Amino acid sequence: MPHVVTARCVGCRYTDCAAVCPVDCFYHIEAKQMLVIDPDTCIDCDLCQEACPINAIWPDEEIPEPYKEWIDKNREMWKQGTNVTRQLEALPGAKTLAEIQAAERAKGLDIIEPPKSGS
Repeated sequence: MPHVVTARCVGCRYTDCAAVCPVDCFYHIEAKQMLVIDPDTCIDCDLCQEACPINAIWPDEEIPEPYKEWIDKNREMWKQGTNVTRQLEALPGAKTLAEIQAAERAKGLDIIEPPKSGS
């Protein structure tokens, strides 16, 4: 059960997740200014999910319906990306979790956040 990066990451490029990944499975997609996960390399350790400041990462079996398409997108897109193994600066204007949640609510989405350790 690999983890999946969703549309929440588009235009943000937070790399906290890549910095903690023990198997270096994160790839930067220049066209979308985001990261995706190589699902065949992901070991489902949850470290990336814990580290993501905008809750853009879910285990593929728990991903909310509005983001299900990102399971296939990660599987397809990572091959065109550049491997990221350390923390980089987020993009200027990267949205906060509160801003992302407000945008989702404005679209009529009610996204349940992924669980964090101790939740």
